[in-house]
Amino acid sequence: MRKIGNPATIEAITRAVRLSSRHAWLVISGFLLLAIVAASFLASHFAITTDSKELLSSSLPWRQQEIMLDKAFPQSTNQIIAVVDATTPEAADEAADALVNDLSPRSDVIRSIRRPDGGEFFARNGVLFLSVDEVRRDTAELIKAQPFLGTLAADPTLRGVLRTLSQSIEGVRRGKAELEDLRPAVVALADALERLAKGDNPAFSWRRLITGRAPKPSELRRFVDIQPVLDFDALEPGGKATTSIREAISRLNLTAERGVKVRLTGSVALADEEFATVADGAGLNGAVTLLVVILVLWLALKQARIILAVLVSLVIGLMLTAAIGLRMVGALNLISVAFAVLFVGLGVDFGIQFSVRYRAERHASPGFEPALLATAGKVAGPLLLAAASIAAAFYSFLPTAYVGLSELGLIAGTGMFVAFATTVTLLPALLTVLKPAGEPAPIGYAALAPLDRFLEKQRNWVVGTTLAAAILGLPLLANLRFDFNPLDLRAQDSESVATLLDLMRDPDTSPNTIDVLESDLAHATALAERLKRLPQVDRAQTLQSFIPGDQEEKLAIIDDANFFLANTLNPDQVDASPTPAETVAAIETTARDLAGAAGDLTSPAAVEARRLAALLTALAKATPAAREDAERTLVAPLKTTLRQVRALLTAEPVTLETLPASLKSDWVAADGRARIEVAPSGDGNDNATLRSFVKAVRGVAPQAAGTPVFIIEAAATIVKAFLQAGVWSVASIALILFIALRRWTHVALTLVPLLVAIVVTLEMCVAIGLQLNFANIIALPLLLGVGVAFKIYYVMAWRSGETNFLQSSLTRAVFFSACTTATAFGSLWFSHHPGTSSMGKLMALSLLTTLSAAVIFQPALLATQRKAARDP
Repeated sequence: MRKIGNPATIEAITRAVRLSSRHAWLVISGFLLLAIVAASFLASHFAITTDSKELLSSSLPWRQQEIMLDKAFPQSTNQIIAVVDATTPEAADEAADALVNDLSPRSDVIRSIRRPDGGEFFARNGVLFLSVDEVRRDTAELIKAQPFLGTLAADPTLRGVLRTLSQSIEGVRRGKAELEDLRPAVVALADALERLAKGDNPAFSWRRLITGRAPKPSELRRFVDIQPVLDFDALEPGGKATTSIREAISRLNLTAERGVKVRLTGSVALADEEFATVADGAGLNGAVTLLVVILVLWLALKQARIILAVLVSLVIGLMLTAAIGLRMVGALNLISVAFAVLFVGLGVDFGIQFSVRYRAERHASPGFEPALLATAGKVAGPLLLAAASIAAAFYSFLPTAYVGLSELGLIAGTGMFVAFATTVTLLPALLTVLKPAGEPAPIGYAALAPLDRFLEKQRNWVVGTTLAAAILGLPLLANLRFDFNPLDLRAQDSESVATLLDLMRDPDTSPNTIDVLESDLAHATALAERLKRLPQVDRAQTLQSFIPGDQEEKLAIIDDANFFLANTLNPDQVDASPTPAETVAAIETTARDLAGAAGDLTSPAAVEARRLAALLTALAKATPAAREDAERTLVAPLKTTLRQVRALLTAEPVTLETLPASLKSDWVAADGRARIEVAPSGDGNDNATLRSFVKAVRGVAPQAAGTPVFIIEAAATIVKAFLQAGVWSVASIALILFIALRRWTHVALTLVPLLVAIVVTLEMCVAIGLQLNFANIIALPLLLGVGVAFKIYYVMAWRSGETNFLQSSLTRAVFFSACTTATAFGSLWFSHHPGTSSMGKLMALSLLTTLSAAVIFQPALLATQRKAARDP
């Protein structure tokens, strides 16, 4: 086999191999020193950002609008959202307030914390945001409840609750009321005490008892907006704040057993949980992968000393690439972090190619140095051409706006030169020191000779069938889909994602809203009115939206209610807290009153009265702790309800001037620019809904920004980036190949199998229902990198006179290189992170197609050119 390539280049590489072998310890020491420096740099400078927005260039127009909004309203960025769900409205309010009060002093980890749906303004004026009919209905219900509200306000204890019930029973005894009138209260109290006795959440609500209506889902949910102090030196910047929040939740007993559930979501929680999901199981996965890689290397190289040399060279090359890459980009991202997998997969290919060729030469020439130099002479050209072509494929992403992939291309492309450098310097030095034994047997696969003969004889049939299958499958590409929703790449069962998806199902709480920035509030209000008319829009809000309508009529109704209830709710004197004995006496008295009122009656109200009487009798005989639980169950929501009723009866006219400063700052920036928040109608996480929503809103407001715009525009940017990079990759690789091979036909013999592998991979994606996404799309540059390397090896071997490819040592090297790469990449399939897992699936599929194209299609294609001159 003759050397193929520029003689001067091959001689220079051979000289480098010779010098590395003669000065082996010096070379090894030098690389170890570089590795120590690289490790030190990585330990002190390692950083990774999990913000998907940072994957795209900030110079894009829609990204500029997004950045402008973030600067205008910085308090809305980098948040953890605590979503509080409870079994009663009172419990939801109590839990949200308790969380705010507990965390407010923690300025070391919490920058700011507030309730966007709470505070004095909404407590007093929230009723004004109801319709006139709803205000009239609610105040009428309060006036109807005036008799017992007065007693409860004067004695907000368990004793007061039972006294109120006993007074109502006295009214029944005197014929002023019917026992049936008391049935709702009796049933509610009995149910609560019964559940409490069983250890279940009692879920008692005075609001429900007063109104007689089940609360709406929105009344059972509250939000707490938390802006944490981020620690960017940590892999999870919001980790300390999240830990403090969860400790507060535990300390306050905000648990399901108490009828409260608190979940965390928001940009910070999503980013931190995503990193945690990626890291989950990564150690075990990595260890298993390493063992499998070592096994594959053993099958390929058969000698522990050669395997050790390849692994040491690979590890040091990876450390150097990581340090160089981090120095170039500053911080890795969710895409560029995959450079490590790419380097291992492609770097081990170089090591295997060199080592398998060395074994073949060692069999032909027992002497170590002659075999090593012969190896250098024969693999120098193919390896250098492969490294340059792979690097060109990766560097083709540099001009694109997909920063995540651009940085991956920069690091991975540079890593190819590092891998080549270590292969022709460090690897020979390690082999020299380790002194592997000679090879007693040929390295190729003699058993594959029949397949070589088959491909030679049936070359036209193999090539024609493959091309026909690829061409016939082209219509499938019309159904190739790109899943542009980044949420689909996250673990759907993680708390932050599951909570976010839950919020998206309700247009009132969906965070998938579009923001529009206008010059002032007047222009924003006018634009919001136009946006409201769009069928794709559920609501469009501005600061003006917080000025209730029909205020005069509503306030008049509230004033009338206040006239009846003011003295009732604010008694001149509140009874002193009862002693335990007084509480027991009140329980026993009410139990007797209930039993007496029910008598022997069989009506539903009488049955419930006897049930409550029995429960109260048991409570009077129970432990003091049991009575304290009953007190807390009935009195805590009572105090909350009384406080809220007192507040809403003091509602005042709302104007822009009287709105709280914190609310104003959420909607109008310091420079007067006003924000419009537009929510979609329908499922905010449905891709079709989002696409229609964004198109409609931007048709009216082209400057719109926000998560839906990001999702749609990011998809378009990424698709464009891959189209651009694909053209640049093929063009640059073709140019490099032409410079090296000097014949366009030989360039075509290299690229056609690669293009066939790419097309077939995409067709198979459609056939098995595998969609492209932000993460797995990086399998395509891998396919280019590995694919072009394999194709170059075969074309260079063909040009040097090789014909029986499958039985040669080259196929052994290519096969085990593909197996090692497939192990490294395929292991990602088992990741707990859906995006990473989909990446592993597509990488494994692309390796299958590119290997098939290399060892079956390309030999047959080369055989069709058997009469053509091979050497220029």
